[in-house]
Amino acid sequence: QVQLVESGGGLVQPGGSLRLSCVASGSIFSINGAGWYRQAPGKQRELVASITRVGSTKYVDSVKGRFTISRDNAKNTVYLQMNSLAPEDTAVYYCNAEIVISSLQYSYWGQGTQVTVSS
Repeated sequence: QVQLVESGGGLVQPGGSLRLSCVASGSIFSINGAGWYRQAPGKQRELVASITRVGSTKYVDSVKGRFTISRDNAKNTVYLQMNSLAPEDTAVYYCNAEIVISSLQYSYWGQGTQVTVSS
Protein backbone atom coordinates (compact mmCIF):
# COMPACT_ATOMS: atom_id res chain seq x y z
CA GLN A 1 0.00 0.00 0.00
CA VAL A 2 1.49 3.31 -1.11
CA GLN A 3 0.75 6.49 0.79
CA LEU A 4 1.66 10.13 0.40
CA VAL A 5 1.64 12.01 3.68
CA GLU A 6 1.97 15.79 3.81
CA SER A 7 3.04 17.79 6.82
CA GLY A 8 4.21 21.27 7.70
CA GLY A 9 1.07 23.31 7.24
CA GLY A 10 -0.27 25.70 9.83
CA LEU A 11 -1.08 29.28 10.70
CA VAL A 12 1.51 31.91 9.81
CA GLN A 13 1.53 35.69 9.70
CA PRO A 14 1.89 37.55 6.40
CA GLY A 15 5.54 37.64 5.39
CA GLY A 16 6.27 34.42 7.22
CA SER A 17 7.55 31.08 5.98
CA LEU A 18 6.54 27.44 6.05
CA ARG A 19 8.08 24.29 4.66
CA LEU A 20 5.77 21.54 3.51
CA SER A 21 6.95 17.94 3.25
CA CYS A 22 5.44 15.07 1.31
CA VAL A 23 6.72 11.60 2.15
CA ALA A 24 5.91 8.58 0.02
CA SER A 25 5.85 5.22 1.80
CA GLY A 26 5.17 1.65 0.77
CA SER A 27 6.45 -0.62 -1.98
CA ILE A 28 7.92 2.15 -4.09
CA PHE A 29 10.54 1.65 -6.74
CA SER A 30 10.96 5.33 -7.51
CA ILE A 31 9.14 8.64 -7.88
CA ASN A 32 9.10 10.34 -11.25
CA GLY A 33 7.44 13.75 -11.44
CA ALA A 34 5.85 15.37 -8.42
CA GLY A 35 3.94 18.54 -7.72
CA TRP A 36 2.27 20.67 -5.12
CA TYR A 37 -1.28 21.86 -5.73
CA ARG A 38 -3.49 24.10 -3.67
CA GLN A 39 -7.20 24.70 -3.39
CA ALA A 40 -8.69 27.74 -1.73
CA PRO A 41 -12.37 27.84 -0.67
CA GLY A 42 -14.61 28.34 -3.68
CA LYS A 43 -11.74 28.01 -6.14
CA GLN A 44 -10.43 25.28 -8.39
CA ARG A 45 -7.36 23.29 -7.47
CA GLU A 46 -4.29 24.78 -9.11
CA LEU A 47 -0.79 23.51 -9.72
CA VAL A 48 1.63 25.62 -7.70
CA ALA A 49 4.95 23.96 -8.42
CA SER A 50 6.26 20.83 -10.08
CA ILE A 51 9.56 18.98 -10.23
CA THR A 52 10.85 16.25 -12.51
CA ARG A 53 12.90 13.27 -11.41
CA VAL A 54 16.08 15.06 -12.38
CA GLY A 55 15.11 18.26 -10.60
CA SER A 56 13.72 20.55 -13.30
CA THR A 57 11.13 22.85 -11.75
CA LYS A 58 8.17 24.97 -12.81
CA TYR A 59 6.08 27.45 -10.85
CA VAL A 60 2.82 29.28 -11.27
CA ASP A 61 3.50 32.99 -11.77
CA SER A 62 1.97 34.01 -8.44
CA VAL A 63 4.60 32.12 -6.40
CA LYS A 64 7.72 32.62 -8.51
CA GLY A 65 10.55 33.97 -6.40
CA ARG A 66 8.77 33.06 -3.15
CA PHE A 67 8.27 29.28 -3.27
CA THR A 68 10.86 26.59 -3.94
CA ILE A 69 10.10 22.96 -4.69
CA SER A 70 12.78 20.36 -4.07
CA ARG A 71 13.13 16.63 -3.58
CA ASP A 72 15.24 14.03 -1.81
CA ASN A 73 15.03 10.87 -3.88
CA ALA A 74 16.78 8.79 -1.23
CA LYS A 75 14.05 9.69 1.24
CA ASN A 76 11.15 9.60 -1.26
CA THR A 77 10.30 13.09 -0.11
CA VAL A 78 9.25 16.27 -1.89
CA TYR A 79 9.38 19.67 -0.20
CA LEU A 80 7.80 23.06 -0.77
CA GLN A 81 9.58 25.96 0.89
CA MET A 82 7.21 28.92 1.06
CA ASN A 83 8.56 32.36 1.89
CA SER A 84 6.98 35.81 1.98
CA LEU A 85 3.58 34.25 2.48
CA ALA A 86 0.52 36.36 1.79
CA PRO A 87 -3.15 35.93 2.71
CA GLU A 88 -3.91 34.85 -0.87
CA ASP A 89 -1.68 31.82 -0.31
CA THR A 90 -4.23 30.48 2.17
CA ALA A 91 -5.43 27.11 0.90
CA VAL A 92 -5.27 23.38 1.40
CA TYR A 93 -2.03 22.20 -0.18
CA TYR A 94 -1.88 18.77 -1.80
CA CYS A 95 1.06 16.71 -2.93
CA ASN A 96 0.83 14.64 -6.10
CA ALA A 97 3.45 12.14 -7.24
CA GLU A 98 3.94 9.79 -10.16
CA ILE A 99 5.14 6.66 -8.43
CA VAL A 100 6.73 3.69 -10.16
CA ILE A 101 5.70 0.30 -8.78
CA SER A 102 6.76 -2.90 -10.55
CA SER A 103 7.61 -0.99 -13.75
CA LEU A 104 4.23 0.71 -13.90
CA GLN A 105 3.55 4.36 -13.05
CA TYR A 106 0.65 5.44 -10.87
CA SER A 107 -0.54 8.87 -9.72
CA TYR A 108 -1.04 9.33 -6.00
CA TRP A 109 -2.41 12.22 -3.94
CA GLY A 110 -1.82 13.12 -0.34
CA GLN A 111 -4.59 14.02 2.07
CA GLY A 112 -3.78 17.73 2.08
CA THR A 113 -2.40 20.12 4.65
CA GLN A 114 -3.99 23.44 5.56
CA VAL A 115 -1.96 26.63 5.18
CA THR A 116 -3.51 29.77 6.66
CA VAL A 117 -1.84 33.15 6.28
CA SER A 118 -3.39 35.69 8.60
CA SER A 119 -2.47 38.33 11.12
